[in-house]
Amino acid sequence: MLTKIYNIKYLVTYDDDRNDVVIQTPKNIIIKDDKIDSVNFKDIDYEADYEINANNALLSPGFIDSHTHLIFASNRADDFSKRISGQSYIDIANSGGGIKSSINSFRKTSKEEILKDCEKKIPFFLKNGTTTIEVKSGYGLSLEDELKSLNIIKELNEKFDVDLVSTFMGAHDFPPEIKDKNSYVDLICNEMIPEVSSKNLAEFCDVFCEQGYFDIEQTLKISQCAHDYNLKMKLHADEFNDSGAAFIAGEIKAVSADHLMQANESGLRNMSKNNVIATILPGTTLFLGMRTYANARKMIDLGCDVAVASDYNPGSNTIYSIPSVMALATLYCGLTINEVFKAVTFNAAKALNRSHVLGMIKKDYIADILFWDINSISEIPYWFNADRITSVIKNGKLVFQNEIN
Repeated sequence: MLTKIYNIKYLVTYDDDRNDVVIQTPKNIIIKDDKIDSVNFKDIDYEADYEINANNALLSPGFIDSHTHLIFASNRADDFSKRISGQSYIDIANSGGGIKSSINSFRKTSKEEILKDCEKKIPFFLKNGTTTIEVKSGYGLSLEDELKSLNIIKELNEKFDVDLVSTFMGAHDFPPEIKDKNSYVDLICNEMIPEVSSKNLAEFCDVFCEQGYFDIEQTLKISQCAHDYNLKMKLHADEFNDSGAAFIAGEIKAVSADHLMQANESGLRNMSKNNVIATILPGTTLFLGMRTYANARKMIDLGCDVAVASDYNPGSNTIYSIPSVMALATLYCGLTINEVFKAVTFNAAKALNRSHVLGMIKKDYIADILFWDINSISEIPYWFNADRITSVIKNGKLVFQNEIN
C-alpha cells in the first residue's frame, strides 16, 4: 500500500550523511507498506492508496526508549514516601523494599493480571511519541518467573503497534532465597540464559554491575555466557558508585552502558574506543532526588555517542514521557537541543542495534513518524510534555490522533 503525507511544514531528522540534525521542507513523503519509499522536494503527482494531510505539522522520527522496566506487578509508592522522608535507595533496598519488593509482588501475581496491567501502560508511551520500547525482565529472578516476564513481553508485542525489544535481566538483583551469590550466577548461566536463548525470548542480556549487586567477576561470567548463546550485552553501570563498570562495558563490547552518573574518565574512554553507546537516564536522577546527573557533555567530548532513555520502572522512575526526559537532559546533563534530539532517535536506535532501520526519516527506513504542532524541535523539551503531538504513524500506519489538537 502507498501512503502519501502532504502539507508538511518542516521535516526534522538526524542525517547520517551530514552527521547533523537537518531541517527540510519536502512537498510530500511516500510510504510503501511499512517503510519510507521517498522524501520528495518537487511536486510529483503520486497515485497513493491513502493520503494524510499533515495540516502544516512539523514531522520527526518516532522516539525510541532504549531502557525500560515495563513489566512489573505493583507500584512502589511506599518506597517513594520513605525516600522523601530521608531514606536512600540502598537503605530502602536493605530493609526489604526496592527491587526485592517488586520480585515478591511479581511472583505472587498471575501472568494474566500483569499482562492486563501492562496493556494499560503502552498507550501512554505511544501518546508521548514513543514508537519503539526496549523492555527488560528482572522482577522474577527465578527461571519460571523470568520466562513469565519475557513471555509477557512477547504477547504484548503481538497485540500492540508499538515495537517492544526484549532484554533478559535475570541479573537485576539476587533473589531473597539465595544465600550464595555465586550459585545464583551459576543458575543464570546454566539454566536461565540457555532456556531464554532456546525459546528466542530475548535479544539482549543486561547485568546490574554495581557495588552491592553483581561484581566485575560475576558480570564477566554472565557476559561470556550471554555471548555464547548469541545474546548481545548491555550493562547498568556506575549508577551509585564508580565500580569500574563503564570500563568493563568497553572490554566486553557491550551495545550500551546505562546510567553512568559515577563513571570515571578511563571507563568512558574505553566505552568510546569500543563503540559502546552511553545511555543516560536523567528521569531516574530526578525521581530519586539525587543531585549528580550523568555528565553527557563530558561523554560526548570523550567521543561517546549518547542516548537518552526513560528508565521507566516502579521504584526509581515512573516518568515515561520522552519529551520530559529530553528537558531534563538539556537542563542538567549538558546536551544541546540537536544532541538530545539525536539521542532519542538515531543514537537510541544504535543502543538497540537498529540504526540501519530506525531513528531517521529516510528512504528504506521504518515509517515511524510524529506530527507536531510546533515550529522547531526546541519546543519539544520547552513544553516539557507531549501534548503538542497531533498524530503518530507507526510502521506506516496512522495509529494515534490527539483529540486535543
